[in-house]
Amino acid sequence: MTFRVSRGFSRRRFLSTAGAGAISALAMPYLSRAADRPVVTCGVQSGDVGTDGGVVWARADRPSQMLVEVATTESFANARTLPPIAALPESDFTAKMLLENLPAGQEIFYRVRFRNLAHIGIESEPVVGRFRTAPGDRRDVNFVWGGDVAGQGWGINPDDGGMFTFATMRKHRPDFLLHSGDTVYADGPIKSEVTLPDGKVWKNVTTPEKSKVAETLDEFRAAHKYNFMDEHLRAFNAEVPVFVQWDDHEVVNNWSLSKELPAAYKERNITALAARSARAFHEMYPMRESITEPGRVYRTLNYGAHLDVFMLDERSYRGANGPNQETAYGPESYFLGPEQVAWLKRALLNSRATWKVIASDMPLSIIVYDDARNKKGSEAVAQGDGPPRGRELEIADLLRFIKTSGVVNTVWLTADVHYAAAHYYNPDKAQFGEFDPFWEFVAGPLHAGTFGPNDLDNTFGPEVKFIKAPGPGNQNLPPSAGMQFFGHVRIDGKTGQMTVTLRDRADVALWSTTLDPKPV
Repeated sequence: MTFRVSRGFSRRRFLSTAGAGAISALAMPYLSRAADRPVVTCGVQSGDVGTDGGVVWARADRPSQMLVEVATTESFANARTLPPIAALPESDFTAKMLLENLPAGQEIFYRVRFRNLAHIGIESEPVVGRFRTAPGDRRDVNFVWGGDVAGQGWGINPDDGGMFTFATMRKHRPDFLLHSGDTVYADGPIKSEVTLPDGKVWKNVTTPEKSKVAETLDEFRAAHKYNFMDEHLRAFNAEVPVFVQWDDHEVVNNWSLSKELPAAYKERNITALAARSARAFHEMYPMRESITEPGRVYRTLNYGAHLDVFMLDERSYRGANGPNQETAYGPESYFLGPEQVAWLKRALLNSRATWKVIASDMPLSIIVYDDARNKKGSEAVAQGDGPPRGRELEIADLLRFIKTSGVVNTVWLTADVHYAAAHYYNPDKAQFGEFDPFWEFVAGPLHAGTFGPNDLDNTFGPEVKFIKAPGPGNQNLPPSAGMQFFGHVRIDGKTGQMTVTLRDRADVALWSTTLDPKPV
């Protein structure tokens, strides 16, 4: 359920109208009957922030009304209380509110509490969060990205510091996290202990729901709630907005309509699993929801004069995984699908931002097999060396469009493969060369097993400028091995230069480059 702040809500009006709301909020005492008092169970989150506001989210432990106070000061001296919205069992007691018409480039503080629907005078303790709206001017922009959380059985291990990469990213005070997918591993049970090759024991925090693969709606919800148990993740969420997209593990590894489910699944209908997963995903994240297509993940996020982010969905509209060797574009070779490709072309053409970041949940030229053991079938874009085939036809068409339409300063950011890399796409070395040179940067995992490196496909001429991966015979390293990676992007407000740095969880800068923008 979403609430929109009334129109014309400037910073001056925000400050002048805040007092009445704050007095009203203080006039109602926080009654304390412990058994009836709601609890904010998973901290607070914000997301999809723009120049005019963003979405805030929280979850209660019972039927409640979510109450949100908004202020431009940390003291909440100028707080305004917004009308309540319901948190009901139908949404697993989650609620999110769209705050609109806030001042641009402003630090916004919000305070969330829940009021018991059965005992309206009894409220939870408040939980505070903050975000900064996107700049209306050309100030610096600073954000992080990555993906892959709680994968391969590596859950929350207090002895290893928990999901420590989130604490490291938080130190950079980023404007937002671009979460590239695999936000959870719904197909990955978390065991209490895992014995490492050196004989040491990795000890996970566990829950009953995470002891098996997710099949029911409540089990998919539980996969997300498991991650919120981590103190570093909750602290990060309270301060850093998330721009979120999904990939395969929100449902099951390498899922498409052709997926043959493993024996662990009693539910054999992949479409039913995907539907339950999608509902849990949208309940658990602070996304601006589409009216045109409810449940749509792909969207444009405008972040001021220097940055537009185009969030792709490479899962919902793809054709079935398989050989993907078609030489003519059709349903079998869909990856984004025609509607999403048309939207992306329009959005890129209309963008006036200095940089156009294309948030792709899968890399363009890293070969990812559908059947990794036997190196068969296609899970990602790359089909192997040679001219475009199958899903590559869609990407070739898009790259050609970007070149012929004069769209400049595109950068692709991705995760998925569980290692860090920087790829420069050179048309002079490509089998298909009808595009302008561009960069793709790969980060992750944020907290999962580390793998790779994978082979590269030469269709679009990728040159490896940096790579860090464990190498053959040393796969699925635990987070304690230190090879957890995130990307950090800083755009200089004056020059428009973009500096991209790949870092590990200890915050070591592994590699960096600065890109000069072309005039827009």
